[in-house]
Amino acid sequence: MGRYVVRRLLQMVPVFFGSTLLIFLMVNVMGDPVAGLCGERQCDPATADQLRREFGLDKPLWQQYATYMGNVFTGDFGTAFNGQQVTELMATAFPVTIRLTAVAVLFEVVVGITLGVLTGLRRGRPVDTTVLLLTLVVISVPTFVTGLLLQLLLGVKWGWVRPSVPPDAGFGELIVPGLVLASVSLAYVTRLTRTSLAENKRSDYVRTAVAKGLPRRRVVTRHLLRNSLIPVVTFIGTDIGALMGGAIVTERIFNIHGVGYQLYQGILRQNTQTVVGFVTVLVLVFLVANLVVDLLYAVLDPRIRYA
Repeated sequence: MGRYVVRRLLQMVPVFFGSTLLIFLMVNVMGDPVAGLCGERQCDPATADQLRREFGLDKPLWQQYATYMGNVFTGDFGTAFNGQQVTELMATAFPVTIRLTAVAVLFEVVVGITLGVLTGLRRGRPVDTTVLLLTLVVISVPTFVTGLLLQLLLGVKWGWVRPSVPPDAGFGELIVPGLVLASVSLAYVTRLTRTSLAENKRSDYVRTAVAKGLPRRRVVTRHLLRNSLIPVVTFIGTDIGALMGGAIVTERIFNIHGVGYQLYQGILRQNTQTVVGFVTVLVLVFLVANLVVDLLYAVLDPRIRYA
């Protein structure tokens, strides 16, 4: 196991550098950040040259990237165009997005897997058809429609929750935004669990466990469910980074100043340092989540061994 982890960590190094290089190049070719900094009025040449020298934009791209990566390893993600350190923006944005993502993942695990098990064991029955139709509706409706509808009903019309989430929101105030963020992924988890469970239900090891006279609950939890969760764990693990980076719509609807909000503002204002810094951390989240998922395979299926 230890050798496998070391090997995977070494494999993550070129992936990290390759991903950050692509992000750096794409962000820097999306427009002139100095022009975005000056707003609608065009900067005079002297001011534009001064700003480029101040932020290192007058250097070649490869030198800018080398300088950026060298600073990253010291914990410096650069300075935004408003003079604020990117690490300060991260310190205020990531905690609330992590809480929001935790609520969303909890919905996926608890509600999604429960509905998947329920429909997988009762495939073809009315409850199965009903859940399939509901998940299809959830997948078909855009997230911003779901978010605005829940905000209007629960927050404005009925007054059950706040329409706008405060900056220091706790887990309780993030339930509705977390449900909106997790809605599409929850539907996929339900369908994936249902399909995997129904397929493994016809496997030889399940029939053998039933023939041995094991209790139904033990057959489902110890044999059927553990093997069926492998593709589900894969999806949830890769979805963690997607939820954190893809929360732009949800955070805009509920006025949450998290990672999605900062990315939106950075792209809108062509603030390359902010965008590259936040996406660099999200790349690390993706890599670590994938490593954890691979290690969980051995926990779910004892036949899997890592050398």
